[in-house]
Amino acid sequence: MPSRSAAATTASLRSRGDGRLAALAVGQVISWGILYYALIVAAPAIAVDTGWSLVEITVSFSIGLVASAIAGIVVGRLLDAGSPRIVMTLGSVVGAAGLVVVSTAGDLLGFTAGWIIVGVGQSAVLYQAAFTVIARRSRDRRRRTMTIVTLAGGLASTVFAPIVAGLLSVLDWRATLLLLAVLLCATTTPLHWLSLERRWPPSAPAAPHDADHSLGEVLRTRRFWMLELAMIALTASLYGVTLAVIPLFEEKGITYVLAAWALGLLGAGQVIGRLLYAVVPHGTALWVPLAVTAGSAAVVLALLAIVPGPPWLLLVLGILAGAVRGASTLVQGSAVADRWGTRNYGAINGVFAAPITAVAAAGPALGPLIATATGSYAAMGVAAAGLALVALAMARFA
Repeated sequence: MPSRSAAATTASLRSRGDGRLAALAVGQVISWGILYYALIVAAPAIAVDTGWSLVEITVSFSIGLVASAIAGIVVGRLLDAGSPRIVMTLGSVVGAAGLVVVSTAGDLLGFTAGWIIVGVGQSAVLYQAAFTVIARRSRDRRRRTMTIVTLAGGLASTVFAPIVAGLLSVLDWRATLLLLAVLLCATTTPLHWLSLERRWPPSAPAAPHDADHSLGEVLRTRRFWMLELAMIALTASLYGVTLAVIPLFEEKGITYVLAAWALGLLGAGQVIGRLLYAVVPHGTALWVPLAVTAGSAAVVLALLAIVPGPPWLLLVLGILAGAVRGASTLVQGSAVADRWGTRNYGAINGVFAAPITAVAAAGPALGPLIATATGSYAAMGVAAAGLALVALAMARFA
């Protein structure tokens, strides 16, 4: 029978772990809200003030996201080898500094340079960095922990969209972004510094499935590349359609206001998808979650393309598409650790996630490009469903 002191120690460790998880989750809400969603809300005001087009502003932002994908490769290695406290704290500082550059930019080139700096900061504080911390810290409990953190991240737009809109009603966009930079630095910097490990503890004996796979070893396997290509195809299909849901629904005769509501409901769908992913049994073959997600994407995207209405049915399909996209985030986050363990998760996942993040960054342009090439947004949806089927076929070998 455990002693009272042992029970007290266990309770203390559990409490400390819950506190660290809460800090990581709050950090995700703030970081996503300021480093990602703030620009989406502020873009129209920036366009009006500067004369830059929304396309130019979005492209600058997307370039920053690509920079985040590239920097994530290095950040993953640093998180494996060094101190997560230092890496994520510096990420907050760099992200805030990038926002300062964005807010003071006098031309589009300076604006883009600022988003590249923000992208470097994003790589050290958003999901990929958080997943590395979770994989190293939580090990066999990582799926539940990843779900909690991504659910928190999913609230970022709900929390920060009205905050940013409110600030823009009393300040110009430059002052708004400058204030958000101060808020980011003042909140997430101490959160990361106080809650993250100064250094990883000595590794416990590896579980049978948690062998010490090196990055080079993993990159030489067919399984890695099939997984990579399947996730790229799945991400392209989901982001291409869900980020173009407004013109897709307008093409079907739905009003802009209702189509905009559909886009907002996609966020609620993502939360639903992540919750469902958490409760589904995961004792099956490792390729099954990816295959189920890809197959679901193919069905939902095809229905979005071919169903003409009524509007309520299209809204339901939009929520289902959001649910599949939400589940795909967790499929991606757990894929590397499930197959190759957690020992070198940061390095392996950094390489794995980089092209997927780049495809997601191009998401706003994918739908219109495919629609232009195929002649309509409905045809775009059919093409995206076909791409999801490609992901399904590859999943069996991942």
